[in-house]
Amino acid sequence: MSREHRASDVEVVRDQLGREPTTRFEVIVRCPLGHPLVIRNHPLDDRGDPFPTMFWLTCPDAIRAVSRLEAGGEIGGLNERYEVDAAFRAAVERAHAEAAGERERMAAGTREGGGVGGTRRGIKCLHAHYANHLAGGDDVVGAAVARSVEPIHPEHAVGERIAVVDQGTHSCRLLVMERAIDGTLVELANDMVITSLGSGVDATGALDPAAVARNEQVLARYVRRARALGAPTVRVTATSAVRDASNRELYVASVLRHTDTEPRVIDGVEEARLSFLGGTHGLATEDGPFLLLDIGGGSTEFVVGRVPGRAEQRVSTQMGSVRLTERAITTDPPAAAELEQLRRLIEDRLDEAELAVPEIHTARTFVAVSGTATTFQAIAQGLDRDDPQLIHRTWLSLGDAERVLDDLSRMTTDERSALPVMAPGRGGVIVAGGAILVGTMRRFGVQRALVSEDDILRGLAYDALGVG
Repeated sequence: MSREHRASDVEVVRDQLGREPTTRFEVIVRCPLGHPLVIRNHPLDDRGDPFPTMFWLTCPDAIRAVSRLEAGGEIGGLNERYEVDAAFRAAVERAHAEAAGERERMAAGTREGGGVGGTRRGIKCLHAHYANHLAGGDDVVGAAVARSVEPIHPEHAVGERIAVVDQGTHSCRLLVMERAIDGTLVELANDMVITSLGSGVDATGALDPAAVARNEQVLARYVRRARALGAPTVRVTATSAVRDASNRELYVASVLRHTDTEPRVIDGVEEARLSFLGGTHGLATEDGPFLLLDIGGGSTEFVVGRVPGRAEQRVSTQMGSVRLTERAITTDPPAAAELEQLRRLIEDRLDEAELAVPEIHTARTFVAVSGTATTFQAIAQGLDRDDPQLIHRTWLSLGDAERVLDDLSRMTTDERSALPVMAPGRGGVIVAGGAILVGTMRRFGVQRALVSEDDILRGLAYDALGVG
């Protein structure tokens, strides 16, 4: 699931639909004016019943434009073509099958809920097909609708659009941004799916082909979404799992099947620089020096800089939520001896960080980025959903972080995964990630962390745009 379920978005979508949403959703595509364009509904509604339409067009201007097509009899003509044109029929059926697979990825056992718009054959709703196309679906009908109705906001002068993908050990994330004519940066898409690409890499030194294939399905949809939004190039950057793998060519080939540019596999030092650029950009210089902690699945970066966005001392350590979980935790919930082993592993890496970043003790502001930090803050605040607006650049105290870690350590993976703010797939590794966060704060005398939603993903976008 993405991190785009803001309280303000709920209010806007309520106004766009003219009623209260009946299922959980996330905004995955925005108009260049900033409002929601496409939402991704959970396959089950609040009562646990199947929800037929997964991708929903919400922008009133877009809805009206597509409605004009439907009023002109477009659906009837397309269904006639569906009956007589075998190639077109096969393309429509592929779109339905892919959409059904996306439902299943989000919630096991929901594939039978159907494809685009909840149907299994033919064309039922052009709005649903257009939304699926914008969301990255390989949808021949949605693409045809796009050619007929776009631009949705003709008065908007399109600026420079870029798309970046952060390929991590645990998650694959997309950000599409536009730099408007006046220089303003507008977010058009922001998504995150936990694909566990790096599962097992620490032990075997190689990527699992099944994990690469699983990740490729998500990446392919990201690339199509970026192109549907007018980003000419998708810049893919891979970090710990891919750089550590002896068979990284499997991943590179999976990217090249969908893009015309090889993924950039960066080292830990560059990863640290980009994390610092994204995580500290816009902070006040007088609050420096800054120490940024970025807890990944395979590595954790420590970066110090006196000025926001400019890393000076940095190190990438071989510890992360996935790597340490695989090394130390075998029982569910973790046994006391396993938690102690986890603590010792972290202390060893903190020794390394302290030697490599001698200015680490001079920092005035400790910035914590990554899904571990934001999830800890969401739990500490008692949120009933993961709302970035309530989390971004808020303070997490050491006491709250310790309390959350203690509570999570006593839960099973299923219990952690059931928490409303826990992203699917994170429940199994959050204890190790939290132990890194708490261990770092204790080691360096940090009493509070400034939790940031902005991290390496935003840093990649800033770097591509020459910002900061």
